[in-house]
Amino acid sequence: MKELIRQATDEHGIDLINIKNALHEAIADDISSLKKVLLVPPDITRMHSGAGVITAMYYEMLKDSCHVDIMPALGTHDPMTNEEIEAFFGSDIPKDRFIVHHWRTDVVEIGEIPGETIAGISEGLIDTPIKVEVNKRLVDGSYDRIISIGQVVPHEVVGMANYTKNLLVGCGGTDIINKSHMLGAVFGMERIMGKDHSPVRKVFDYAEKRFLSHIPITYVLTVTSENAGAVRIHGLYIGRSRALFEQAVKLSQEKNLTYVEEPIKKIVVYLEETEFKSTWLGNKAIYRTRMAIADDGDLIILAPGVTKFGEDVDNDLCIRRYGYMGREHILKLCQDHQDLLENQSVAAHLIHGSSDGRFKITYAVKKMNQQEVEKAGFLYMDYDKAISKYNPTKLINGFNTLEDGEVVFYISNPALGLWACKDKFTD
Repeated sequence: MKELIRQATDEHGIDLINIKNALHEAIADDISSLKKVLLVPPDITRMHSGAGVITAMYYEMLKDSCHVDIMPALGTHDPMTNEEIEAFFGSDIPKDRFIVHHWRTDVVEIGEIPGETIAGISEGLIDTPIKVEVNKRLVDGSYDRIISIGQVVPHEVVGMANYTKNLLVGCGGTDIINKSHMLGAVFGMERIMGKDHSPVRKVFDYAEKRFLSHIPITYVLTVTSENAGAVRIHGLYIGRSRALFEQAVKLSQEKNLTYVEEPIKKIVVYLEETEFKSTWLGNKAIYRTRMAIADDGDLIILAPGVTKFGEDVDNDLCIRRYGYMGREHILKLCQDHQDLLENQSVAAHLIHGSSDGRFKITYAVKKMNQQEVEKAGFLYMDYDKAISKYNPTKLINGFNTLEDGEVVFYISNPALGLWACKDKFTD
């Protein structure tokens, strides 16, 4: 496929007609030779990525000339329901075109990254090898083209989401998911988020160069923002080279990084009900604001859709057992508890979801009880009581002065970016 870049010339973004034209231009010379294509978009947890409409465009473009399958890059997330599929991709794609990625069972090992390599890129913090496992469909040779679609945006594990992460984690297996998450957690979120060359990204670069280079992959990367519920695609990058990803990173740092002049005393974050159903996803409210919130500050998370902790049943049980109790505590538990040692992505998640006592985290929920929330290490607030004061229909993104004079900083969707004090973010 032809490499292609489109960037918006104003804040309104690239319109859908120009996106469709760009997708067609990049693939036009190859359509006649394609017999079977696999589309790999994110799932509904990346609702604002623009990937849903791009996937639908590709399906419409290719369905009459070749066989098209769609395998959302679930990672450890729940499989998408039919309702979620229609909400994200529209109703025109037959449901039997969708394949579920099972991260525990559908994978094959394609290589291993040596322990000494991991030690080198982690500054000696970790020295265990990582098995590179991916969904068997990526490597069985049955597809003429694999098109990986997704959004480049600040991320707590890898620094900037997407590119090879979509395949190596989104379609990955137990070992690389677990160990990449732990690598990021041990190295430190604040050293990673919003940046390109993190240790985890270097792991993915190693795997791309040595184990994926022979596979016919095309990456379709977006950089987006959201305004009043509408997604704006500011950049579209189609091709294979890392240079395309690097350009997307630069644009995302412009569009998705919000600097604050000084630490914020109280931040209120809203988690949209259909998008955030677990703390596994909802804790983006913690990750993406921790570099902006003041010591002894307050983070209030309005979470009407959250019903559980983990997306996976086993992971949910593990989170309930140990809770979000801080980095040093979790690392010590990993030495003595086999279930954590064997599920390092959960251990990493527990580290990510704690403030280490630096600021208070309150979950305002209506589908979980106080005992569940507090046992997991959070403060609890009744959802209806919370929104009587922090009403998301009245708050605007940024600073708000409430009726009682209290000043809060409001974020309507934490998945869209990263908030940080300028002195805590250096690239």
